[in-house]
Amino acid sequence: MATETQPPESAAITGAFNPSIPANGISPALHLPGDHVDIGAGTITASVAPPSEGDAGLPHETLREMYRLLALSRALDERMWQLNRSGKAAFVVSGQGHEAAQIGAAFALDRERDILVPYYRDLAISVAFGLTATDIMLGALARAADPTTGGRQMPAHYGSSRLRIITSSSPVSTQIPIATGTAYAAKVRKTGQVSLVCFGEGGSSEGDFHESCNFAGIYKLPVIFFCENNRYAISVPQNQQMAIDNVADRAAGYGFPGVIVDGTDLLAVYLVVREAADRARRGDGPTLVEAKVYRFHPHTSDDDDRAYRSPEEVKAWRAHDPVAQFARRCREVGALTDDDLQRVTVDIRAEVNSATDAAEAAPLPDPATFDRYVYAGGEAGSEDRRPSNG
Repeated sequence: MATETQPPESAAITGAFNPSIPANGISPALHLPGDHVDIGAGTITASVAPPSEGDAGLPHETLREMYRLLALSRALDERMWQLNRSGKAAFVVSGQGHEAAQIGAAFALDRERDILVPYYRDLAISVAFGLTATDIMLGALARAADPTTGGRQMPAHYGSSRLRIITSSSPVSTQIPIATGTAYAAKVRKTGQVSLVCFGEGGSSEGDFHESCNFAGIYKLPVIFFCENNRYAISVPQNQQMAIDNVADRAAGYGFPGVIVDGTDLLAVYLVVREAADRARRGDGPTLVEAKVYRFHPHTSDDDDRAYRSPEEVKAWRAHDPVAQFARRCREVGALTDDDLQRVTVDIRAEVNSATDAAEAAPLPDPATFDRYVYAGGEAGSEDRRPSNG
């Protein structure tokens, strides 16, 4: 007589249903990094990208531009945080810790024709696609000249029709079906464009994510689902909002590859997204890229992260600061010297100061135009073309 056996439960499932979280809600060492960022643990079907080496075959000029945009994004983020704490910026969503993943992804795309659908933490990738320091500051201070929303949207909702950056809404993951739609249009029109959409690991638990992946997989659409996994869905740690260790493992259920990459390794992300973009342009369909990152600041300026993670955890991750890591890499390969890095710092400080001054001097939106752009009426700054009452 055959003996029935039960397969052993995976550690991920066991941990999800039997979490050992102390009474204060903070799990010691829950997300503490080791000597290398902890990627690929518990992988089921996804592949794990290797660390990058050297200059990844890129010219030094490209490495220098990558670093400049990386450092500029960090400086802008820091300035917005300062403006918030001084009472000048009402609300800030920080992307500090995410920048290397975003810059690596941006440089892997064709920034002259591809489509970007960011989420609210995507300052760096939006800057890499062409938004200027002044554009960012005008949005942070809700000025009328804000090119993304005319000062009407919550800050960090980046967008530009000229640059093919499609602004997202505040509800989590609603941007993902939009990217699937633009990818479908690109396939039908044979434009050769690739769409890249960004979201956090919490967003991958929303229905919008799953429906979009399913549709994209069926029709082999040229879209890259780019998950910036920073371990927390606002205050909820990953092991309490999904029963697997890696978002990228979900790709297999929709018939396309999932790849896990160290999001603090800019060049590793570049290589992974470049391959995903090449695959999409060949007509081979989507890729789900999961960049393991960490956010250094609270979820937003209105959040107190001490309620759900320890200062020791944040301090440990700051030792893996992707901006400092890429500066070291650029020195190692001879792309930048210490003097070069100092000059970049000075130039960026001047650029951010100038952008801040310009935004602070710019006028606020006229209250009489509060309902402009509710109806179709053209770009920000155009005349109001609302329907008449007649």
